[in-house]
Amino acid sequence: MTLGLAKLKHALSVTLIALFVTQAHAAEPSVVRIGVAQQGAGDPPTFGGSPAATAQLQHRVEDALQPDHIKVEWIFFKGAGPAVNEALANKQIDFAYQGDLPSVLGRANGLKTHLLLASNVRAGVYVAVPPDSDIKSVKDLKGKHVGIFRGTNLQLVADNVLKENGLTERDLRVINLDTAAAQAALASKGIDAVFLDYSLFKLQRQGLAKIVYASRDGGAQLTRQAHLLVLDDFETAHPDVVQKVVTSVVQAAQWQSDAANREATFGLWAKSGVPVESWRDEYPSQQLKERSSPLIDPFLVARYQAVANDALRLNLIRQPVSIDGWFEPKYLDQALKTLKLESYWPRFDASGKPLA
Repeated sequence: MTLGLAKLKHALSVTLIALFVTQAHAAEPSVVRIGVAQQGAGDPPTFGGSPAATAQLQHRVEDALQPDHIKVEWIFFKGAGPAVNEALANKQIDFAYQGDLPSVLGRANGLKTHLLLASNVRAGVYVAVPPDSDIKSVKDLKGKHVGIFRGTNLQLVADNVLKENGLTERDLRVINLDTAAAQAALASKGIDAVFLDYSLFKLQRQGLAKIVYASRDGGAQLTRQAHLLVLDDFETAHPDVVQKVVTSVVQAAQWQSDAANREATFGLWAKSGVPVESWRDEYPSQQLKERSSPLIDPFLVARYQAVANDALRLNLIRQPVSIDGWFEPKYLDQALKTLKLESYWPRFDASGKPLA
């Protein structure tokens, strides 16, 4: 009778283990959805300019999740960060690549997310005007029709650039234009100037625009940051999947940080529709490693708190936003350890100076 009871217990244990394994496997998502706060180009759509973009172009996330039979969908949003926030709120995506300001706005509106790693830091903005314009500096924008893509991480840098020059948006005739609309308006001389990104270099080479200002010349405090984040609910349910996604992006960050891969990186990013020449102009004398770091260091944390403070000052949010507990570095730390990259990227203090 004792032997029979032992056999019964053993059979029950095996059944329970099998059931647990089956349920755990069934709980894995069949698809992982990654939102991108950009309008993709090509078929299938792609983007460039960041480790997240490199990971997508090299199919690193897909390769990492394929053994688990998990598909990956990259979903692009012409409406950039604000549209990504809406998708996150409706749980239409699980991860998001977006900039600092829209993520702060999302947090202010109650979105429950965790920032996992940096993906394209210290990016600047440019001011461009028609080739025959008499606008020569930011101060000359007063009273002019100026395109700014509101709600994106570009807006806040533009506002701080204006502040440095004794202006605010109220001193301009601001028109809210997305990237494509801003380029078209500038090329047709429908606006006097625009704050935009590296897409302006192509217009300048075509003789349709003239860049008169680059915020990168003003220092690290006039730059914008981007990141990969995850919905709290997805992270809680699938931490192993989160780890694989993070590790894949860190691998891409290391690959593009290698000086030997500089031109290969630009060629890869050119599939997004932005020519190689524009990427060279974006990084004229800068190592890719400086902008490719995934680290959550004091500089990154300080910049996000500064963005939250500025958003409140500019009345973009109504209540103060704290970033305490927002960053979740454990997946990044594990990826750096697994890939033996703990000391690969330099860390910076809050002011942007290298830490010892």
